[in-house]
Amino acid sequence: MGTRRKGRELAIQALYQIDLTGEYQPERIAFLWEDSGASVEAREFAAALVQGVRAHQREIDRLIAETAEHWRLERIAPVDLAILRVATYELLSAERPPAAVIINEAIEIGKRYSSERAAEFLNGVLDQIAQRLGAKENVPDQRGEEHG
Repeated sequence: MGTRRKGRELAIQALYQIDLTGEYQPERIAFLWEDSGASVEAREFAAALVQGVRAHQREIDRLIAETAEHWRLERIAPVDLAILRVATYELLSAERPPAAVIINEAIEIGKRYSSERAAEFLNGVLDQIAQRLGAKENVPDQRGEEHG
């Protein structure tokens, strides 16, 4: 597993824990990460993601709420919400990988930690957020026409 994928997974686990306990406890998160056996780079990336989500959570949650049709935030499974928050933060970031990579990572993590049906939900919401933010790349199809 790559460093960035592991970092995303650690960030999602930390945000899930914060959401369930209702408080940010740095010592518990540090223990979670140390116990994971992840590299220093993965833990640093996870820490940056968690800090970014926490700093921009109001904007992130607004985007999720506006695009997750018929779903209030409190109705979204906590693990799916954590995945959406991390991916949305990455989509908002100035120095980000392509939107397709962010969305694919979220789907794969969703398949691992949530359900196959959750992957469809995550894909739909994140695709709409990427479009709303203008982060979708235009990808040429086999005929050379661009689609975004």
